[in-house]
Amino acid sequence: MTRVLIADDHEVVRRGLRQILEDALGKLKIWEAKTAQEAIDLAIKQPFDLVLLDINMPGRSGLEVLQEITRLRARTAVLVLSVAPEEDYAIRCLKLGAAGYLSKRSASDELVAAVNKAMAGGKYVTPALAEKLAIAMSGPSADEPHGALSNRELEVLKLIAVGKTIKEIARELVLSEKTVATYRARLSEKMGLATNVELARYAIQHHLAE
Repeated sequence: MTRVLIADDHEVVRRGLRQILEDALGKLKIWEAKTAQEAIDLAIKQPFDLVLLDINMPGRSGLEVLQEITRLRARTAVLVLSVAPEEDYAIRCLKLGAAGYLSKRSASDELVAAVNKAMAGGKYVTPALAEKLAIAMSGPSADEPHGALSNRELEVLKLIAVGKTIKEIARELVLSEKTVATYRARLSEKMGLATNVELARYAIQHHLAE
């Protein structure tokens, strides 16, 4: 029987995804996780054929969860879901091993198509994303400034955007305050934005924080 993990912190979303999958694919064995750590713990305990992963999860970064699951279970297909536009995260997720990236605004038939492609061992990309991938491979990227950030710098930016202090970010990411301050300085330099207000405004405008 096909084993599926739905990792999302919103119960309504989990129920909706469960219903779509059961209607389209028939009998499944489905687990649910509402935090990043729950998703990782479940992946450690057992293999899944498919993981539907929200990029914004309480606790550890969704990007970290993706990286950890693909490390633990190389054969598991992970589809990343997000409210953020695909240009903000999709290429980054594919590089980390995702089988596809899908907006939560997508229609149910697109989700089913993505699931079928992923479970067949393929990569699901929209035509728009395929074009961006081709451009990225052909030469210098014209991405937004946050495209130059490392995964950890991006996570620090997201937490700054929701009003977290250096101390709170350090606690949440299990890092020292000095390390977080270093990431903060690096991302500020890369993006050319000096204050937390400017960084937060940028993150909100680009749908990097919920």
